Amino acid sequence: TYLFLKWLISRKTEITCSYHQLKPAFMKEVDSHFTEFVNSLVAKSALLDSSTSASHFPASGSEKEQHKAKTLRAPPEHGKIFTARRSLLDELFEVSHIRTIYHMFIALLIVFILSTLLVDFIDEGRLVLGFDLLVFVFGKFPVVFCTWLCMFCATVFVPYNLFIWWAQGHCSSSHRVLRSLFYGMLFTLFQTAGLGFGPTYIAVSYALPPASRFIVILEQVRLVMKAHSFVRENVPRVLSSVKDKSTVHNQISQYLYFLFAPTLIYRDNYPRNPMIRWGYVATKFAQVLGSLFYAYYIFVRLCIPQFRNSSQETFNLRGLVLCIFNSILPGVLILFLVFFAFLHCWLNAFAEMLRFADRMFYKDWWNSTSYANYYRTWNVVVHDWLYYYAYRDFLWFFGKKFKAAAMLSVFTVSAAVHEYVLSICFGYFYPVLFCLFMCFGMVFNFILNDRRKGPIWNVIMWTSLFLGQGVIICLYSQEWYARQYCPMENPTFLDYLKPRSWSCHMKM
Repeated sequence: TYLFLKWLISRKTEITCSYHQLKPAFMKEVDSHFTEFVNSLVAKSALLDSSTSASHFPASGSEKEQHKAKTLRAPPEHGKIFTARRSLLDELFEVSHIRTIYHMFIALLIVFILSTLLVDFIDEGRLVLGFDLLVFVFGKFPVVFCTWLCMFCATVFVPYNLFIWWAQGHCSSSHRVLRSLFYGMLFTLFQTAGLGFGPTYIAVSYALPPASRFIVILEQVRLVMKAHSFVRENVPRVLSSVKDKSTVHNQISQYLYFLFAPTLIYRDNYPRNPMIRWGYVATKFAQVLGSLFYAYYIFVRLCIPQFRNSSQETFNLRGLVLCIFNSILPGVLILFLVFFAFLHCWLNAFAEMLRFADRMFYKDWWNSTSYANYYRTWNVVVHDWLYYYAYRDFLWFFGKKFKAAAMLSVFTVSAAVHEYVLSICFGYFYPVLFCLFMCFGMVFNFILNDRRKGPIWNVIMWTSLFLGQGVIICLYSQEWYARQYCPMENPTFLDYLKPRSWSCHMKM
C-alpha cells in the first residue's frame, strides 16, 4: 500500500508538471485561433454593413430605369471597403528588432545636431541656434492660413450646395440633361477657377516661400480630389432614385467629416474607434515636428554646402555624375522622412482625433519586387482615388479592352500633378520628375511587373529608387541655386520654362 501511494503521488506530480508545461502552448494556440476568428468576423461585419446600409437616396422605379441607373457607374462590389485595421508601422514597432531601426534613425538625428553645433562653434566661436532656413521656407504664414481658410470654406459650401440644388430638382425637372449639364459646368468651373486658379495665383503673386507654397498647393489638390469624390459617389445614387419624390436629407455633417478624414473616398459612414488616445495623437505630432527638424539638418549638413559650391562650377559630365551620387543619401533620407512624417504620423494623428478606424494608408512597399506593386502600396490613399475615379472610370467609359490606355492616362495625370506641384512651389518649370515618372517609371512598371519575384528584384527596385532620388535632389537643387545666382531682370514666359542651370555657369 505504501509503494502504491508513493507511485500515485509521483504520477500525480508528473501529470501536474506536464500540465504546466503544455498550458502556455495550449493557451497561445487558442488565442491565435480566437484572434483569427474575431478578425474574420469584423471583416465580414464590415462587408455586411457596406452592402446592407440604407441608401441616402432610396431607389425606386421600373426595372428598366433601375438597370439604366446602375450602368452609370462601376459595380458597387468594386468600391473600396473600409474596415478597422492598424497601420503597419504601429504593428511593426511592437517588435523590438524593428524598433531598434527607429532608434538608429533617432541616433543619426542626434549626430546631425551635434555635427552642426560643433561646426558652428568652431567657425563662429559660439553656439549658433538659429533656424534661418525653417523661418524662410515657412514664411508669410498668415497669408497661407487665410488662403487655406478661404479654400476650405468654399469647398464646404459650393460643391455641397450645388449637389443639393441639383438633386432636389432633378426628379421634377422636365429638362434633366440640360439641368445636369448646367450644374456640372458650375462644378467644373469651381474646380478649375475657384480651387484651381485662385490658390495658385495667391501663391505666385504673394511670392510665398517654398514650404508655404507646398501647404497651399497640396491642400488645393486634396480639396479638389475630395470634392470630386463626394460628387462622384452621390450623383449615381440620385440617378438610381429618379422616380423617388422624397426630399434630400441633410448630409453636411457627413461631408464635413469626410473633408477632415484621412481618405479621398467618400462614404456616408466609416468604421470608428470607441475612444481617442490623446497620448498617441501627441506622440504622432511630436514625430512630425522631429521629422521636420531632421529634414532641416539634412539640408544644412548634406545639401546646401554641396550645391552652393557646385552651382558656381562649370557644368560637365563628371560634376553631374558626382552630384547625383552625392545626392543619393540625402534624397533617400528625405524619402523616408516624407513617408514617415506624412503617411504614417500625420494621417494617423488625424485618424485618431476623428476615431477613423481604417489606418491602411500604406502597405509594405519596402518589400516590393516590382514597381507595379510599389505604386500600389506606397500611398494607398492617393492610389485608391486614382484607381476608382481615373482607372476604373476610364475602363467604364471606353471599355475593358483599353487597360493599357487607362494605365497610361493614370500615369500621365499623376506625373502632371506632381510636376505642377513642384513647379508652383519652386517657382520654375523643370520637368525632371515628369520625365522620370513617364519614361523610367512607365518602363519599370511593365518590366518590373508582378511576375517578378525573389530578392534580386527587390534589390533592383531599391537601386533604381536610390538613383532616382539622387537625380531629383541634384537637378532641382542645381536649378534652384542657378536661379539665385543668375537672376533675370525682365524674364519672359520662355525664361520660366528654360532651365537656368544650363546657361548660368557660362555667364559666371
